[in-house]
Amino acid sequence: MENFDPDSSLICSSGGISVANSYPLESICEDRVVTERKQNLLTDFFPTLRSGEWSDIGGRPHMEDTHICISDLAKKFGSNLLISEHAISFYGVFDGHGGKSAAHFVCEHLPRVIVEDADFPVKLEKVVARSFIETDAAFEKSCSLESARSSGTTALTAMIFGRSLLVANAGDCRAVLSRGGVAKEMSEDHRPCCIKEKTRIESLGGFIDDGYLNGQLGVTRALGDWHLEGMKKTGDKSGPLSAEPELKLVTLTKEDEFLIIGSDGIWDVYSNQNAVDFVRKRLQEHNDVKQCCGEMVGEAIKRGATDNLTVVIVSFHLEPPPPVVVQRTRFRRSISAEGLQNLKCLLEGNA
Repeated sequence: MENFDPDSSLICSSGGISVANSYPLESICEDRVVTERKQNLLTDFFPTLRSGEWSDIGGRPHMEDTHICISDLAKKFGSNLLISEHAISFYGVFDGHGGKSAAHFVCEHLPRVIVEDADFPVKLEKVVARSFIETDAAFEKSCSLESARSSGTTALTAMIFGRSLLVANAGDCRAVLSRGGVAKEMSEDHRPCCIKEKTRIESLGGFIDDGYLNGQLGVTRALGDWHLEGMKKTGDKSGPLSAEPELKLVTLTKEDEFLIIGSDGIWDVYSNQNAVDFVRKRLQEHNDVKQCCGEMVGEAIKRGATDNLTVVIVSFHLEPPPPVVVQRTRFRRSISAEGLQNLKCLLEGNA
């Protein structure tokens, strides 16, 4: 949770997630104000979901990205085990490398693996993390039967159930939340330059060479790539390339406007805040989420994007985002007792 907003009720790690309502505040008075503000934002709010998606081959000879949008995950796969009055929506972007087979396999199988898990939907965080690993193992078996499928893919999924948003990421796709017009990162890019990832890799016998994992891959977490020697499990020992996702869970409030999920080609030419500003402006103009996705990809191409491009946008409101009101910062000016005394002496000396 290193880069997340302290106002969020979010605690995360790759080992598990718990929700808390603690805020790093300076006084009891401030604590009361923030708590009341949080309660007011939650009151009578329930997200109304609208989604759009767009993809383009970009400057690459082959398209290796794919994506998925499912409004009701359980209904899609015929599950009657859902113990909730609200549907669970599922969105994902998968950025393949070395071919498209891994990306398409994960896109097709991961949602079903999640729904068919015995703990779905009660222990959703554990189910999602476990399903990434199980889907990765299933792809290994598929490749053993058909070696031509050998490839890899990054994966980022977002699930929305009630007021909760759960993001799972393995790789360098990225999810960014717009909260009152301010960009909030919901995922961390898993690249060799990340210190935390470098430490994990070296503890497993891997290494970084010229910015690449074991001198071969530009990402440190991915599904697939079983054909690359020394990357995945060797005997009982885990390899440096992990399919385990990092999870982030947040409770949505009326301030949360939309979520942007993009393959790394999008983020090569957009900063997080620039992407949020672009989407807000377009939605304020026409309020069409799918059209906005197309415009975002088109703008990325104009900016010189060379990779495959995929973006999924999920809006939490029927109305377009409101204009951002810039509030002036108030400064409290004060003078010390010593300063007052010096000023008094100065004035008396000039009298």
